[in-house]
Parts: sequence; C-alpha cells; structure tokens
Amino acid sequence: MTAIVGVHGVGNYVSGQPPEKVASRRSADWAASVAAGLGIGPAALDLTVAYYAPFLHAGQPITQAAALAPDRTLDYLDPDTDTFACCWLEALDLPDITVEGRLALPLRHAVVAAANRFSLNGRLTKLFAAIFFPEAARYLAADNAPARAQARDHVATTIADRRARVVIAHSLGAVVAYEALHAHPELQVDLLVTLGSPLALPGAVFDRLHPRPCSGIGQRPANVRNWVNISDYGDPIAILRPFATYFPSVDLDLTESVGLFDFHRAARYLACASLAATLHPLLQVNLTSGGSPPRPQSRRRPTDSTTGLPVPKDDLADAASNQAPSATLSATE
Repeated sequence: MTAIVGVHGVGNYVSGQPPEKVASRRSADWAASVAAGLGIGPAALDLTVAYYAPFLHAGQPITQAAALAPDRTLDYLDPDTDTFACCWLEALDLPDITVEGRLALPLRHAVVAAANRFSLNGRLTKLFAAIFFPEAARYLAADNAPARAQARDHVATTIADRRARVVIAHSLGAVVAYEALHAHPELQVDLLVTLGSPLALPGAVFDRLHPRPCSGIGQRPANVRNWVNISDYGDPIAILRPFATYFPSVDLDLTESVGLFDFHRAARYLACASLAATLHPLLQVNLTSGGSPPRPQSRRRPTDSTTGLPVPKDDLADAASNQAPSATLSATE
C-alpha cells in the first residue's frame, strides 16, 4: 500500500489535547475525504497527517480567539500580520482598498469589500482571514524563526517515518511541505500535490520562500518526481494565477470547482475529481464506478487576467445564503 502524508493548512490547532490524538483524528478525516473522491473505503488508504500546528501557536490559541471575535482579531493585528494582509489585498488587485501599500480602510471592512468583489460570503471570509493571516504570518515571520524550522522538520520527519511516496499539502501546508522537501533532499517523493496553495502570493509568501525564487521563478524541490497543483476557481488564497507562471517546473496546474461558497476547505479539495484522477494511477486502487479513474475538471469560468479569480456575477449574489455558517474553522483546513 502506497503511504501518503497529508500536510494540513490553518485552523487545525486544538489546545489541551495530545498532538498524537489530534493527528489521528485529522488523518481519519483526510482519509475519508480522499477515499470518497476515489470511490473506495478509507481502510484502503495509508494516510497520515503531519500535525505541525502546535509549533505555530506556542500557547497562543489563534484559532479559538479568531473564531470567537474575528472583527476584533482583524482590528488588532500585529504589524507583520497586517503587512501580510495588505499583500493579499494588493494581489487581489483592489486599488480602492490599498493605497501605496497601506490599507485605505479598516482591515475588517477591506476583507468584506474583497469578499463582495468576488461574490463570497463576507462573514465567512472575515472568519477565515482572522485565522489565516496570523498563522501564515507567524510561520513566515523570519527566515530563522524556530517555529518555522520546527514545523518544517516535523513534516519531513513524518514523511521519513512513514516512508511516504505521496505528499498532499493544503493551503499553508503547501508552503510548509515545499520548504520541508527543499530542506531535506534525502527524502524521495514520487508525487507532491498542492491544493489551494498560496505559494505564488507575492510579498507575503512567494518572496519569503526557502529557497528564494530566482528571477521571479520558484524552484522545484529536486527530490519530487511529479508535482501537481490544484486550485479552485474561486479560491482567493490560491493566487496569483496561472500557478505555472511562477512555478513553471510544476507538471500539471489544474483548476477545479470545489464550491465557490465553500472555498478553501480541505475536505472539498481532497474529494475532488482532479485529485482522484491524479492519485489513481499511483495508488492502483479499484474504483467502485466501473474501474475507470475520475477525470480532472477542465471547464472554466471567465476569470480576471491578473488574479485568476472568477469575474463577479450578479446572479451569484444570493448563493451565499445557502452556505451554512460555522462557529469555527477548525475543520475547514
């Protein structure tokens, strides 16, 4: 059985519980989602999630505080996190929100404006931003930050211990996995899949990567045999696009539709047809739907030429009412 290591994104930290217990639960959740996409039972997969979240918190429960009071969290970000948020808004190409690298209005209002611009649910976008920005900024705060090295090394150790040949990394986890594979050339991976990856986000992520991009081009880990990137049409974190422009050595850069108003959730990405089609040849599993692998999504909606995000449509405005709000994002990444 081919061993898989998953690398989670933000919003996964659980305080007061043993890391091993949380990792086990996350592993079961990921296996269930991937198996659903493949049309098999979870028991047919050997999947372990590398739970690196505790290294980014050091006793500070970002997720819980943000979930309880996202507006307050966004109003009182530290300077590094505020800069990260500004880079994200600038990458979305919203000149009325950022002026000369500074916010033209309070961040919580800017996030709602960005959500409205791309027909996303404003409340859920604020909640997500209040969790994503602090965790991502904490990981990328400094090149030699202990939390960054610890998270990276934990992912590498999990890959080595499991002898994993496949790595699936979501959101911020794509950044951690990318750097872990670069930092540990002794690891050999047949397939790296990045889902909803912010690796190309200028300023905040792309320009801070280890190793640094060269002449605007991100470097592929030499120990990765195949690299597939999958992003949702409406995922405002997986920018800029096309991903292959910034990482031309990626083998496949696929665009999926996992749910515009359920954007950036790990479960949807893990169960999508593009991931199932990517994994099927390597895992050699028998599907329940006649034995033929799912096909990656290829249909495209009109997109903004800069960000790659969908052009807003007025007839999508009411769709947010169908999205059931959740009290916490602890299971969304």
